[in-house]
Amino acid sequence: MRLGIFVENSRMSRGSADIDAYVAAIKEVADAGFASAWSPQVFGMDALTALALAGREAPGIELGTSVVPIYPQHPTTLAQHALTTQFALGGRLVLGLGLSHQIVVENMWGYSFDKPAKHMEEYLDVLQPLLTTGKVSFQGSTVKANADLRLPEGNDVPVMLAALGPRMLALAGSRTAGTITWMTGPETIANHIAPSIGKAAAEAGRPSPRVVMALPVAVTDDEAGARERAGQLFAMYGMLPSYRAMLDREGAGGPADVAIVGDKASVQRQVSAMEEKGATDFVAAPFDNREATLAALAELL
Repeated sequence: MRLGIFVENSRMSRGSADIDAYVAAIKEVADAGFASAWSPQVFGMDALTALALAGREAPGIELGTSVVPIYPQHPTTLAQHALTTQFALGGRLVLGLGLSHQIVVENMWGYSFDKPAKHMEEYLDVLQPLLTTGKVSFQGSTVKANADLRLPEGNDVPVMLAALGPRMLALAGSRTAGTITWMTGPETIANHIAPSIGKAAAEAGRPSPRVVMALPVAVTDDEAGARERAGQLFAMYGMLPSYRAMLDREGAGGPADVAIVGDKASVQRQVSAMEEKGATDFVAAPFDNREATLAALAELL
């Protein structure tokens, strides 16, 4: 199982130091020897642009988006952005995509969230040919495109989906390199995520998919206090329908119940156990005692 670190890029204060702090955080993860670093596309910096800049200072490490929501941009635009970033990184980018959530898609961006899985399927019908050949001609019900991009060749971009439900897992397994999960506990990975996506990949004749499992992590002597902070920091994920469904599958009351918290030995045991549950990659999102948490995880490399 490969270990990675989630590097936040949306909570930094405004000002000239933002990108410098982000680059330094990515470099810290790379220098520690972690296999990957992942960043979101939320309401802060553009993830692909930030990764392109940070990756120039942090060679060797895989860099992924976790995740870019598809609704705000046409797949031709995203293909150009991703291919440019991949060229800058020398082939180290993984493009994680997601649907976002109905409340964001409809209330912030003003788009319909009708048939989201169908939209993702057609989005891939346009995006993936552009990422591999630079050309596409497609007329779907939610996406249309006729494009011929002129970008450097030889830097194909692997795509992964934030897939939790059955239809998205089937799509991820049959069409992409795997899934990236968040707030999804170990039993749900073992009994739902890994078998569902694995079955879809096998039926499509594709290689075994990656299951990138991401959870909040903290090494601490105050487990109760850390779980309370996790409950406060990540409360919104307990209310969003897609994450709520995974928490319910796990039998978890909220995000604090799936966070990995404890002393160094306990955290190391909990993280190591995720491989047996079906995770090919574990990505830690340190939320408390970052230095101690990174050091404990680095001992597992």
